[in-house]
Amino acid sequence: QVQLVESGGGLVQTEDSLRLSCAASGRTFSSYVMGWFRQAPGKEREFVAAISQGSSSTGYADSVKGRFTISRDNAKNTMYLQMNSLKPEDTAVYYCAAKIGVYSARANAYNYWGQGTQVTVSS
Repeated sequence: QVQLVESGGGLVQTEDSLRLSCAASGRTFSSYVMGWFRQAPGKEREFVAAISQGSSSTGYADSVKGRFTISRDNAKNTMYLQMNSLKPEDTAVYYCAAKIGVYSARANAYNYWGQGTQVTVSS
């Protein structure tokens, strides 16, 4: 079992930057594929980015490619999402998630979820 806690959300303006963090506790963090998902009001939860256990593989949704960067520090049991050039359509609750096994962009493949952190981008 792993417990996940997100932080770093807030209210920013268009073109600003934010860095989200996801702190993990419990079983060995480096065993997990980690992902970021987001959910806007009235919309389905959607994939944002994911990273493999050793950071050799990363993937991004087309909507954030080139603006967001996912990373992890296994020594600190922490994953990050650097978000640059934020847009109002990035407004959502951002969730981190963990799974055992192979890399995936499907939310239903992830076993463990954090409580979410709100990101609001004003125009």
